[in-house]
Amino acid sequence: MDSENLFTNFPQLENNAPLADKLRPKNLEEFFGQQSILNENSLLRNAILNDKISNLIFAGPPGVGKTTLIEIISFNTRSKLIKLNAVLSSIKELRNEIANAKERLINSKRKTILFIDEVHRFTSVQQDALLPSIENGTITFIGATTENPFFAVNKALVSRSRIFTLLPLAENDLKKIMQKVITYYSKQKDSKKVNLTQDAINHLIKFSGGDARTLINALEMAIVTTSENDNKEININLSIAEDAIQKKNIVYDKNGQNHYDIVSAFIKSIRGSDPDATLFWLANMLEAGEDPNFIFRRLLISACEDIGIADPNAIVVVKSCCDAFDRVGFPEGLYFLTQASLYLSLSPKSKSTKSIFKAIEIIKSINAYEVPSHLKNNSKSYVNPHNYPENWIAQEYLPISVRDLKIWEPNNNGWEKIKHEELLKRKKTKNFSNNK
Repeated sequence: MDSENLFTNFPQLENNAPLADKLRPKNLEEFFGQQSILNENSLLRNAILNDKISNLIFAGPPGVGKTTLIEIISFNTRSKLIKLNAVLSSIKELRNEIANAKERLINSKRKTILFIDEVHRFTSVQQDALLPSIENGTITFIGATTENPFFAVNKALVSRSRIFTLLPLAENDLKKIMQKVITYYSKQKDSKKVNLTQDAINHLIKFSGGDARTLINALEMAIVTTSENDNKEININLSIAEDAIQKKNIVYDKNGQNHYDIVSAFIKSIRGSDPDATLFWLANMLEAGEDPNFIFRRLLISACEDIGIADPNAIVVVKSCCDAFDRVGFPEGLYFLTQASLYLSLSPKSKSTKSIFKAIEIIKSINAYEVPSHLKNNSKSYVNPHNYPENWIAQEYLPISVRDLKIWEPNNNGWEKIKHEELLKRKKTKNFSNNK
């Protein structure tokens, strides 16, 4: 039985389908978000509308439209669309579908689009099994993944596919989706008039995290569990919105200080190497119900912005703690948040990674410069440092017009101090090779 005809053959399943599936757009006009890849003149939009789809990988977080785009493609193609889930499908099933695609192409000249959801979960053997049929044109491959395809998907598969990255939905797009939900309920046989306070709207949008499915599910829960008032209206306030999305509105203290003030105090305490203050503000955020993912994002930034190469292991520690938290969750996950925060607070500090902004400004201000001839591709005058003691030889690497430029501003701390001292010692040698 065709997977795309499943709801047609079993209408009772359609009636019981989640609201997010019922409201799934059928065309690009109804699709909200992803304008960077779906604007009027975009390659992807034209390919979909003109049935010229090639091998694709859609990458992005959940609920941003990857599967919806597949559905839209299915409505705009003359090809047979086969959908498989990498978690549920075996290598045998995959090979059967490829064999069917080959037979279909020979007998009816009809092409096959093979969609693999969660393609990063395919084993290497399963991914390799796709390659020959992609190469010879038996199938057009489309994959969807929540992971970075350059790390999670077979390199050979990535090289044969065009990758489109989908982003979390913007506030305006989420508001349009909320209105679509409200309109849906107003048009049902048992119609409902739904009103939301501005606080409720803001809360649902904030904690949906740019995920349309999460937003729709939360709003659906709020609507179906809230009783109508005397005017036959359903009024959803902040409290109902909090329950529906299972996230409390963050109010940090009795004086109602802004959430960003507390985060700022937390990061500045880390930057100031004060572990007691770091733990105080961390506890404040946790007690208020702050999203741990938000805290870890700020810690990752701080690991490079405030510690940098004074301790290159800082970002490794924070990332490891973040991964460990994802595996363990609360309440034990508190240990990982604490370890990451304390490690940064106690680490030597450096802001030299900000030197990149100085470099960018310099590039903008330079009218013309040329790559030195010895640094150009296939240069015969290049001196390879690997051929010298300690893998170093005095050599010019900047354009001649800016050869004395100083961009990196090292801090005199930790590992960075050691490396800076080594660099200064080396640069005392002025016997530069004859590079022009």
